[in-house]
Amino acid sequence: MTGLTKLLQAYPKLLSDVYLRGIMKAAQRFALIIGIFYLTIGILGFIPALVSQSGAMPPSIEKLGVVSGFGYLMGLFPINTPHNIIHLVTGLLGIVASIALDSSRLFSGQLGIYYTTLAVLGLVPVANTFFGLFPLYGADVFLHGLTGALGIYFGFFATPSLLSLFKKELKEDATSGEVL
Repeated sequence: MTGLTKLLQAYPKLLSDVYLRGIMKAAQRFALIIGIFYLTIGILGFIPALVSQSGAMPPSIEKLGVVSGFGYLMGLFPINTPHNIIHLVTGLLGIVASIALDSSRLFSGQLGIYYTTLAVLGLVPVANTFFGLFPLYGADVFLHGLTGALGIYFGFFATPSLLSLFKKELKEDATSGEVL
C-alpha cells in the first residue's frame, strides 16, 4: 500500500477519534462541516440528474456570462460550472483548514467576509450574477448569507480565542518547569 492509501484509510478513524474525544474546537468543527457541505454541493452541481434546466435564463447570463452548466441545483439554487468549482474549492479549503485552530479561524473569518459580500451582491440587481460570471440570486442569497454570518461568528467571536489558548499553554509550560 502506498502512503496516501494508508492515510485515506486511516483518516475516517482519526477524524472520528478526534471529534469524539472533543479535541477539535468549535471553529475547527465549523470549518470541517462547512467544508464537507460545500464539497458535497460542488459535486452535486456536476450531476445532471440533480440540476434542473429552466427555460428562463437571466438576460445578464445570456449576454455576458458563462452559460456552461447553468441550471438550478435541486430546483432551488441557481448554479453554473464556475459556481460549482468555487463550491468545490471552498469545501476543500474548509476540510484542510480544520486541521488546526488558527487556520480554521482564518478560514472561517475570510469565508464569513466573502460569503456575506456575495449575499449582499445577490440583492443588487446589477451584480446578482457577479457581473455575468455566476448566479447569486434566489436561494443562493439565503445560503451565502447564512454561511457568511456563521463564518464571521466562528472566525471572530467564538471562544476560545487564540490569546486565551496561548496564555493557557504558557501556564502549563510554567507549571511543568520548562523555561522559555
